[in-house]
Amino acid sequence: AQERLQGQGNGQGKGPEPIIYHPDVQRMLMTMKSHTEAMRALAYTGAAYRDMAENHADAVSRASYQALYEFLIPVIKGYCTETALEVTSLGVQVHGGMGFIEETGAAQHYRDARILPIYEGTTAIQANDLLQRKILGDKGAVVNRLLAHIDDCVAQLKTILSPDPAHQVAVGIIADELASAAGAWREATQYLIAHAGNKEAVLAGSVPYLMLTGQALCGWNVARAALVALQNMTEKSGDRFDADKFASSVFYAAHILPRTAGNARGVQHSATLSSYLASVATS
Repeated sequence: AQERLQGQGNGQGKGPEPIIYHPDVQRMLMTMKSHTEAMRALAYTGAAYRDMAENHADAVSRASYQALYEFLIPVIKGYCTETALEVTSLGVQVHGGMGFIEETGAAQHYRDARILPIYEGTTAIQANDLLQRKILGDKGAVVNRLLAHIDDCVAQLKTILSPDPAHQVAVGIIADELASAAGAWREATQYLIAHAGNKEAVLAGSVPYLMLTGQALCGWNVARAALVALQNMTEKSGDRFDADKFASSVFYAAHILPRTAGNARGVQHSATLSSYLASVATS
C-alpha cells in the first residue's frame, strides 16, 4: 500500500499517489490490523485463564477459571479462523490484481487461512459446542460473568476525562459501541436460553451467535488495551506503540463492533428461519 501508485487519495501529491492515502485502503488496512490485534488479545486471555485454572492457589478459583477457559475455546477456534478469511482476503484486495497471482504471496495467505475453519472441525461444530455445552449447559452463567467484566470496562471508559478533545471523543465511541455490543450479546443469549426447547431454532442461529460472541469479547479486549494506552499517553510515558494501539482500538469499536447488532438480529430470527428452511427442504 505504501508503494503501489494509483489515482488520487487524501495526500498532497499532484500525480498518482501511493494507495495508502486512499481512505478505503486505510479502512482495509485498519480492519486487518485491528482484527489481528483483537484476536491475539482474545487468545492471550484464553491462555491466561488456562494458567489460572492450573496454578491458582484456591480450588474454587481454579474451577471458575477453567469454566472461562473452556468457554473461550470454541470462540477462539471458530471466530478467529473465520475472521482470518476476512483479513487475508483484504490482503489480496490491497495488492489488487497482483495479489491474485503467486508473486506477492498474498493469495497463499488466503489459501492457508481458508483451511483453518475446516481443520478446526468446521465453524458450525464450534458454534454448536458453544451453544449446547457452554450456553445452555449452565444457562448463560459464564456469559453473565464475562458481561459483568465488559460492563466494568464500559464504566471505566465513561469516567475518563482526557485533556485531548479528540481522545475524549474516541473514548466515547469505544464506550458507547462496547455497551451496545454487550447489550446485543445479552439479548441474543437470553433469546437462545428461552428457546432451548427448540433445538432446530437454536442451531440455526449458532454461527451468528458465535461471531457475535467473538466480536463482543474482542471488543472488550481492545477496550482494555485502549485504557492502558490512553493512560500512558496522558502521563506522557506512551510511545508510538500506545498511539497505534489506541487508534486500532477506536477503529475496532467504530467499524467492527456495530456488526454485533446484525448478528444478534440474525440469532433472534433463528426460530422463524429454521421453520422456513424446513418447509423449503421438504417442498
